[in-house]
Amino acid sequence: MDSVVVYAEGAVCRRRATVPVPPGGRLRLTGLPAALDGRSLRARVLAGPAGAAVTEARLELLAELREPDELPELKRDLDEANERRSALGERLRLVQASVAESAALRAVPPQRRRDEPLRRTPADAWLELADFVEERLARLQERAEELTRQLELADHERDLAADRLERASTADRTEPVGTSTTVLLTLTTASTHPDQDQGHEQDQAMELELEYGVPAARWVPAYRLSYRTGADTAHLVLRAAVAQRTGEDWTGVRLALSTADLDRRTDLPRLASLRIGRSQPAPPPSGWREPPAGLADLFTGYDAAGADRPAPRRETPIAVSAAVAPRSARLGGVRPGGSRAEAFAAEEQFAPTVPYGGGGLLNADQPMPAPPGAPIEPGAPIAPGGFAGYGAPPPTPYPVAAAAPPPQGPGGFPPGEVRRRVGHAAPPPPGLAPDATLLDYPDLVLAGPEEPAARRGTLHPRPERTGHITRPAQFERFEYEEPAWTAPGGSGTAQLRTLALPRHAVPPRESAGSFDHRFDAAAPADIPSDGTWHTVTVGEIPLAVRPEYVTVPAVEEKVYATLVLANRTDQAVLAGPAEVTVDDEFLLTAALPTLAPGGTRRLGIGVAESIEVARRTELHESTTGMLKGNSTVLDHRVHVQLANRLGRAVTVEVRERVPVGSDAEIRIEERADWHAPTVSTPDCPPSTRLWRVDLPPGGRTELDGGYLIKIPAGKAIVGGNRRN
Repeated sequence: MDSVVVYAEGAVCRRRATVPVPPGGRLRLTGLPAALDGRSLRARVLAGPAGAAVTEARLELLAELREPDELPELKRDLDEANERRSALGERLRLVQASVAESAALRAVPPQRRRDEPLRRTPADAWLELADFVEERLARLQERAEELTRQLELADHERDLAADRLERASTADRTEPVGTSTTVLLTLTTASTHPDQDQGHEQDQAMELELEYGVPAARWVPAYRLSYRTGADTAHLVLRAAVAQRTGEDWTGVRLALSTADLDRRTDLPRLASLRIGRSQPAPPPSGWREPPAGLADLFTGYDAAGADRPAPRRETPIAVSAAVAPRSARLGGVRPGGSRAEAFAAEEQFAPTVPYGGGGLLNADQPMPAPPGAPIEPGAPIAPGGFAGYGAPPPTPYPVAAAAPPPQGPGGFPPGEVRRRVGHAAPPPPGLAPDATLLDYPDLVLAGPEEPAARRGTLHPRPERTGHITRPAQFERFEYEEPAWTAPGGSGTAQLRTLALPRHAVPPRESAGSFDHRFDAAAPADIPSDGTWHTVTVGEIPLAVRPEYVTVPAVEEKVYATLVLANRTDQAVLAGPAEVTVDDEFLLTAALPTLAPGGTRRLGIGVAESIEVARRTELHESTTGMLKGNSTVLDHRVHVQLANRLGRAVTVEVRERVPVGSDAEIRIEERADWHAPTVSTPDCPPSTRLWRVDLPPGGRTELDGGYLIKIPAGKAIVGGNRRN
């Protein structure tokens, strides 16, 4: 493993290996994780013989059987714990059965005959039996109690072994029978002719790089902030918390962290033009070309190599009528006696299967289907070897004019027939327009020589991505069933999504905003595949720091210490937990906000006990004017006292608030030297008023402020107006 780039969700891994040039140009790479996403597979030759290159990289899954001694030690410990627990449980069951049998022992006297006199009860025998049962039950009970204690210990050991295995790395396969992920590379070199000497080339080595994506990985930022009193800078160390459950351990890798989304689409949107005028047919989509001429000659060598095999029947192209016959007419009016799957299979054999652009092909030996409306006479004999096993339809009583086949989509069906939802197919677009599935090139595969002659060398949708198509009784309706396919990584991705975040941690996609950032670790890192958080030191970011103190005495008469952080670098600081250390003394773990390049934010670090604050208010109520023109005047006066007990000068920001009226007739007049905040924030709304005071060491100061509220008599409520 060479390097790993961890994204907001998922990672891209790069492996490097030096291998000899393989004979035949094929090389299989093993030891890859099961969560590997085949869509992201890339391979290239970094160094090697001249002209060496990778022409194909194919993901293949192979069955693997492991011996018991090949399983991880933790798995073997769990199996042994389960066996011990099962053995103790079986022993306890046998002892309990013996206890039940011993407790059921009873003395049964012989049945007395009619003329036999009464016998004396053998008391000694009864007592001996009772002593025997009591002694045996005591031994069995003691044994049962001992087995119960051993069973409890065995349960505890089994739970511990299961917990250790659950917390261990998933790189060690714990299943005796599993699937191994391999990559088959096809290589090419400058000398590929058999007549050239390949011995020297095979002795050479080449360096390969394999790149692939895995989904079960994520990270969140964390920090450590160190500040010394009196300094104007602080050291911020980025320590990311990384968790991964990809099935392979990352040992000694070059680690990089990115806030980007690994699965985000990067293609440009297609904006439809808006035109006013007469409706016109939509032009055919671009990106489609007809199969090239001479495509059939591409496989002449393959056909010649198999000339010793029995020659297949030649298929004669026959023009098919443009009208599609109803199902009852095509089946000859006879309901099939076989299974539904056989009927559908037979219909699929009849349906044209060539890609768009080619005509339908029917076997000349098979009879033509009846045209629409051609009934079958009752009692008509069914010809052997007829269409789809249902019998050949009778000859048509009238000639049918041949017509060109309609445009066809994948599988021979008209374009638009195959839908993701059940419904009637939309009419095909005018002109030569292929189906949309044939324009999705990442999901198309090239048909090989083993395919029918009409499909060779053409592109078709990938079978595992097209789902399973069933044909109900209505010919024009199709149902698309989504395949039971889960994202690569399986349950590992779901476990990481539900993994609890550290305190104050914020996912990078939420704190990065509209921009993506990348952070490269300064040293190699080791991250096991256990699905838990591991802290990795990434790098150091210098910040400009200015200490300030903030108090809101109207809410709480306490002064809080803050650090005003300024980011003068070109690297963003994402939101996350920060361990704050002042003068080598740990204070607290605070929530650091996002700090963009060139931005400034405030970080609170707790209460400053050495700075005292006290607040005192006064209210004077009076009335002005006479008769109906009088007003109620509320005079609010605020007095704030500050005292600095520190040995250095400090800057204190005092926050007060004033009422905001919604009625123009109620006037509010301020009389203080405070000022409103320049920019309103959730912490400082528009009604906030600020004082900024510089206190010398041991200094004291008093701030006076206030405001007047004038309420007209018509707006006054008897006993209800608020006085503040």
